Amino acid sequence: MTRVPLGLLQQFVQVARLGNLSRAATQANLTVSALSHQMRQLEERLERRLFERGPRGVTLTVEGCSLLEAVGEHFDGIEHAMSRYRGRRHEALTLSASAGIISSWLVPRLPRLLAAHPELELNLQTGSALVNFDREAVDAAIRYGKGEWAGLRSVRLFGEWIAPVAAPELIERMAGADPTNLAGWPLIGDPNSNNRWNDWFDKYGGKPPQRYVAQVDTVDALKQAALEGLGVALGRMVTCKSLIDAGRLIMLGDRYMIAKEAYYLVYPPRSDDHRGVSTFRDWIVEEADTYCGQLPELNYEIASV
Repeated sequence: MTRVPLGLLQQFVQVARLGNLSRAATQANLTVSALSHQMRQLEERLERRLFERGPRGVTLTVEGCSLLEAVGEHFDGIEHAMSRYRGRRHEALTLSASAGIISSWLVPRLPRLLAAHPELELNLQTGSALVNFDREAVDAAIRYGKGEWAGLRSVRLFGEWIAPVAAPELIERMAGADPTNLAGWPLIGDPNSNNRWNDWFDKYGGKPPQRYVAQVDTVDALKQAALEGLGVALGRMVTCKSLIDAGRLIMLGDRYMIAKEAYYLVYPPRSDDHRGVSTFRDWIVEEADTYCGQLPELNYEIASV
């Protein structure tokens, strides 16, 4: 077997991790056809089948998994070593945050940031998993948790309170049902690993249902399921506020829980001297302080059924 070009292996790692030729081709500035040809060329050189190709993307074969395990970390090491030599644009900031926080909380406030700092170039990326700052070209992130992320700086922004919410259509269908007796309502399982419904019934009495009408794995999916009238969700009020104000979701009763977690600005030590991160940090801390001064906002429309 002749020596395999490093470029082919690098493209293989990208395709393997993304599981999608189109996305990998975009990142590599190639056509899908060209990248697919490269992957077949690599398979021919190695005389191994590395991918299973399907309508929704590609998955690794056993041989492909072995190759990724063997070479992936070496490319990560090269990427990490070279990152310090790249020029840094201090006016450009790449920020990762969940779709809910971006649309419901951050975007309505961004005009104030950009008016005060027109030189700032903000690139928003959606995501809820903690960023791997060594591998990803992200300067900072807004994340929900307890503020304990090893090796990272974290600045607490604001807390969260949680309450049952439902679509008006569901409330209409449940006419006559007691909104304080949620055991009699269709409930959507919470994506939190501890299932916050257990905390809710421990706090306010009653027992969780033996089965939920649906179980979802993300907060965004939970919110969408509630909007569709599938069942009652324990909504995070920071991201549900605009939907409640618009009447698309309604609180069931006036009881709520304060979450143990909070929203934090998280960034690696290498961002300490990044002017864009410093500017954004100072601004968002001030915005968060103003927002916290307006809490709690419990004057939403309460369901009456």
